[in-house]
Amino acid sequence: MRFTVIVPAYNEAKVIKENLIAIRDTLDAFTPDFEILAADDGSTDDTKDRILEASAEDPRIKYAGYDKNRGKGGAVKHGVGLAQGDVIGFIDADLDIAPDHLVRYLVHMDETSCDVVIGSKMHKDSELDYPPLRRFVSWGYYMILKVLFGMKIKDTQTGIKLYRSSYIKKIAPLLRVSGYAFDIEVLALCAHEGAKIDEMPVNIVFKREASFGRIRFGDIIKMFFDTVGIWWNLKVRRSYFK
Repeated sequence: MRFTVIVPAYNEAKVIKENLIAIRDTLDAFTPDFEILAADDGSTDDTKDRILEASAEDPRIKYAGYDKNRGKGGAVKHGVGLAQGDVIGFIDADLDIAPDHLVRYLVHMDETSCDVVIGSKMHKDSELDYPPLRRFVSWGYYMILKVLFGMKIKDTQTGIKLYRSSYIKKIAPLLRVSGYAFDIEVLALCAHEGAKIDEMPVNIVFKREASFGRIRFGDIIKMFFDTVGIWWNLKVRRSYFK
């Protein structure tokens, strides 16, 4: 099956070319039938130029950017609209999560016939080099999701996920959140549509210097209110599929 990997990126000029090539090399050892969509989220540095350099080396790496910053969810949604794969995944551009996870998750999806595979920091076999404060916030967010949505998923926010195209292509046009809460919006809608969702272990080596990387306190507050809004529209108003 054809595989599309979306790489949302914002001001990643220092690493984006090297990391896109690393993703390419990993996938190429597994299957030649893939495309990598580098979704440049309105970067203000030379991210676009570095992506185009990588694309010149291998046309399976494609520039899929735009000028105005939309947030990570907006970048993934844009990439989904362009994707041609039977399976569509995404991975964070900084490669805190190594690209070999993509292959392992794709094999798992093929062997189990599940519809969605997500990385989970709370999986018993996960290995984390991760700031304690972010672990605490992840646990707190999990409790909120358990109360609001009743989903068995323990971690919605890890930056690697694979979806069957039949689900994500249907859901992407319905998405209303472009910030960090977009992950739970996608997964809640997938669960609503009856998708089988599997969590897999993840190995994370945190590379950002700050405790939260690029996530600010204001982003956490917005994420909370976005999550409540998703619950309201899905569970109370039931407005997504009207």
